[in-house]
Amino acid sequence: MRAVLTRLWRVRKALILYAGLLLMGLYLGDLLRDIVIPEVRPMNEPMMHRLISLTLILFVVTAALPFVPGAEIGLALLMVFGGKAAAVVYLSMIGALTLSFSVARVVPLSMLSSGLSWLGLRRAARFADELDALPRHERLSHVLNKVPSGPGEMVVRNRYLALAIAINVPGNSLVGGGGGLAFVAGASGLFSFPAFLLTIMLAVAPVPLFFAFS
Repeated sequence: MRAVLTRLWRVRKALILYAGLLLMGLYLGDLLRDIVIPEVRPMNEPMMHRLISLTLILFVVTAALPFVPGAEIGLALLMVFGGKAAAVVYLSMIGALTLSFSVARVVPLSMLSSGLSWLGLRRAARFADELDALPRHERLSHVLNKVPSGPGEMVVRNRYLALAIAINVPGNSLVGGGGGLAFVAGASGLFSFPAFLLTIMLAVAPVPLFFAFS
């Protein structure tokens, strides 16, 4: 018990940050839904277009952030605006995930390592340093050597499928949400941009397609 408490004390900053980000993500998600849903009332076409445009801009920005429940927000938008907005909501979600992935690709791993070290996540910081010292094409083999054989190795080898499943798991905001998952994918260097883009295009498609053809 003492060892567990000691470990928790060491990572207290990370736990506080995690709780703060999770609460912020839930708050932003609720805020965006509150902006949209109460405003759905009879209005002229220009007003409706302005509302939809503002909502989609906010949706892309917030859904790109870690711990924001982007999938749940997208579902709320589809339920409000119906199948006519399916294509726009779909493209907005793709844009949000791509934005998060692209930002992570340009953030130096050394910066992430410093942040992880400050949070008390020393093993994660060392791992980030190890990846930073390797060219991108050598990182996959390094990760495979680190993860235990079995399920861990299977997830890494089938990382695109694992990402697609994780994006669609309800409540994934607890592990970073779509934006957080895309950010980690981009920062790791294990995902090529074309394959990542194809993965999220397929992963995000089912729900908008359902609304589009229902």
